[in-house]
Amino acid sequence: MKILVCIKQVPQKDAPLKLNESGTWIRDDVSYEVNEPDAYALEEALRQREKHGGEVVVITAGPARAQSVLREALAKGADRAIHLDDDRFVQLDSANTARALAAAIESESFDLIVTGLQSDDFGAAQTGILLAEILGLPHATIVIGIEKTESGVTLKRELEAGHYQYIDLPLPAVLMIQSGINKLRYATLIGIKQAKMKPVRKVSFAEIKAKLGRNRQKIERLYIPAKQKKTEMITGSSAEIAKKIVEHLKNHSRVI
Repeated sequence: MKILVCIKQVPQKDAPLKLNESGTWIRDDVSYEVNEPDAYALEEALRQREKHGGEVVVITAGPARAQSVLREALAKGADRAIHLDDDRFVQLDSANTARALAAAIESESFDLIVTGLQSDDFGAAQTGILLAEILGLPHATIVIGIEKTESGVTLKRELEAGHYQYIDLPLPAVLMIQSGINKLRYATLIGIKQAKMKPVRKVSFAEIKAKLGRNRQKIERLYIPAKQKKTEMITGSSAEIAKKIVEHLKNHSRVI
């Protein structure tokens, strides 16, 4: 199978947040990493290739620093990469990101396109579904199992309250992979060396600009939570203290 994996570079979960001058996004000098849900999508793609043969291609959109997540994917075993290389790709909403990805792969035919369920920064869970719509392909979300069949793939999906759903999809298709579907592998030393020799095709913003529309979503302002510390001593009998705590949780904290 020829499989495309959409991956994204996001700020590290434990990195101190630093906003840019306009306060609309995070500065480039913070630490970045591969989006964790996308790492599971890559792992599943590599496992499918190991079972059925074929090729795994990784794609990302972002500035020059985003190439590090492609190199990491290549070191783990992906065959080649596509980089939509421009700072302006970070400013696109989910719909335009999907349009950009579709434009970058319009000369290729993939049997399977996989993404993580959502990104750790925006968390919109929209790009994969929108990409499927643009390409006119069937799609499925929250996938936790994939079995290749003669006519396509049989999928196991995670539903609410511990329930599961099994569905059949023809290929080509787009799948959004649930985190935890598998155990992630580490890049080997030889894989890291081989990654330097694998091809990375760059796509400029100018090449796909005509395929984009107006952003439907825009971040006006980000705010870093202010650190606050306040200690309130509650006195009285055990019954009185318990009553005051319940009143505080109900009327002030609003958790009950």
